[in-house]
Amino acid sequence: MSSSKEFGFGAVQDKLSSSDKDFQSLEEVNAGFEVHFYGKEGWGDSRAIDFHFPDFEFYEDDSLAKQVLFSKYREQEHQQQRFSEYGLLGEQETQFEAFSPPLEACLTEIAKLGELSSVNQDVEAKKDKEYLFSLASLELLNNYGNGVRRLMGERVIEPSNVDDSSFAEVVDRKFSTEEILRIAGARFVQSSSQENDVQSMLSHPFEYSFTRLSNEETKDVELVELLLASTEKVGYQQFERASKLLKQCYESCSKTGNPVQRVVYYFCEALKEKIDRATGRITSKSLGTQDSFDPNKALMSMNATHLAFHQAVPFSQLSIFPGIQTILENVSKAKKVHVIDLGMRNGIQWIVLMQALASCHNSLELLKITAIGTTLKHEIDQTGKRLLGFAQSMNIPFSFKIVMVSNMLELKQDLFERDADEKVVIYASYLLRSMLSQPDQLDTLMLVMRNLNPCVMVVTEVEGNHNSPVFMTRFIEALFFYGAFFDCVEAFMKRDDQHRMITESLYFGQGIRNMVVAEGGERKIRHVKLDVWRAFFARFRMEEAEFSPSSLYQAKLVIKRFSCGDSCTIDMNGKCLMFGWKGTPIQSLSAWKFL
Repeated sequence: MSSSKEFGFGAVQDKLSSSDKDFQSLEEVNAGFEVHFYGKEGWGDSRAIDFHFPDFEFYEDDSLAKQVLFSKYREQEHQQQRFSEYGLLGEQETQFEAFSPPLEACLTEIAKLGELSSVNQDVEAKKDKEYLFSLASLELLNNYGNGVRRLMGERVIEPSNVDDSSFAEVVDRKFSTEEILRIAGARFVQSSSQENDVQSMLSHPFEYSFTRLSNEETKDVELVELLLASTEKVGYQQFERASKLLKQCYESCSKTGNPVQRVVYYFCEALKEKIDRATGRITSKSLGTQDSFDPNKALMSMNATHLAFHQAVPFSQLSIFPGIQTILENVSKAKKVHVIDLGMRNGIQWIVLMQALASCHNSLELLKITAIGTTLKHEIDQTGKRLLGFAQSMNIPFSFKIVMVSNMLELKQDLFERDADEKVVIYASYLLRSMLSQPDQLDTLMLVMRNLNPCVMVVTEVEGNHNSPVFMTRFIEALFFYGAFFDCVEAFMKRDDQHRMITESLYFGQGIRNMVVAEGGERKIRHVKLDVWRAFFARFRMEEAEFSPSSLYQAKLVIKRFSCGDSCTIDMNGKCLMFGWKGTPIQSLSAWKFL
């Protein structure tokens, strides 16, 4: 059953308070976070940005421990992929002055509407078949461990033709979470190829010596080795031994510790559940029902945790601001703009768009946003009302529609109300990945979108290889991906920050849990890399659109604003933007034209 609902200017007064009962505890936290205007002032030479992403899809990184783990895995996995979820692969440019939509002003105006009434603004936030861990698994780990000899060499090799102070900086450099994972993976690879006994593994650290590691780093490496050892036993279905190793992990990991301890904690939690399910302690149906928290539902609300994370960590802004700039450039002469949001959440990006349109588009007759949904209709309604209230405050003619279908197979072109003179924009933020296990629905969605003749489609997706049918491949890829993400959060948020702890537990933890525990159709978290999306979009005669200098400028301004922005990397992959942390890709932003 499908339906369409519209809000006009006569709709009820907007309410920003969350209706999500599962998230009520978050609404007691202060949401009054300042968002700065990204002006030109203070911006240096754009050439100062480092572009140094490794290409993880083809495993051509120049570091050593990474290649040891993957080569023997590839043949096994390629056989699996043939019948797996990878079935996906079967006039002159208008010049804009670079600007950044003032999000601070948007949020201030929202607050004036009294829509954050439930948030106490005076309180500050302080706070199928098991796949064995065989030589193939070791090869993938080895691939990720590539470069360990180089890393360790930085602390072992005597300085030559350099002064003592510069050498001391290298020696004393703190290893990142990913580097700790690489070292642990390389140690585990060699010890596993020589001796399967874990005690021997810990007693004989072979060439990757602990001599130059700090005490904390040594313990972190040992902790990751224990996690890998437990995972290996799960792969061999030796659940009793895996549980014993997991118990040792729990003695050192912590959800309030350093990034290594935190990420290992959540992977331990997932492994424990996988063991409990395999041994019958809990039923396989428990994964989707035992917790009342629904991440998708929570993301629909404009709550303090989302605003805090958006403010503190750059990746949300990195996708929003260049993406909105691209939309503006494609609709610059249109009097009617129709945005179709394939995965409506809290709508913060449309607040940015409205603010930008109000400042640079004097002839706009109508901004129409159509949200497509299969669930959570009430939450989408609430987002629409919030956006309507903001549009009224900006004097923007606005219309919000909802197209609800039970699944994407019901989606039809005639469900969308079109004006002959409007320009259509498609916006897909972290939505397409959720349909990878349902390729017929994904195909239907893309065919309908093509028939709507959009001027551009903007896509944001996680850059990861987490769709493999092979458990150990997913585990290792997810461990390194989340290791980089936890390392990133450490740089921007205090360890006892309650927004950080909520995000890591309810969002990262749930993602890790689904990737590790679930198999088949039960597994909802399915990230694939940009090259997979390229191959998929090519089937619908779509080509990459190049980002303008103004869009690139927006991304650089975002990074410039953050104190640890030098660790946040931007790269061009073809015509697409890739954002990462210390060389690990985190997300991609791409724009597409239908031919």
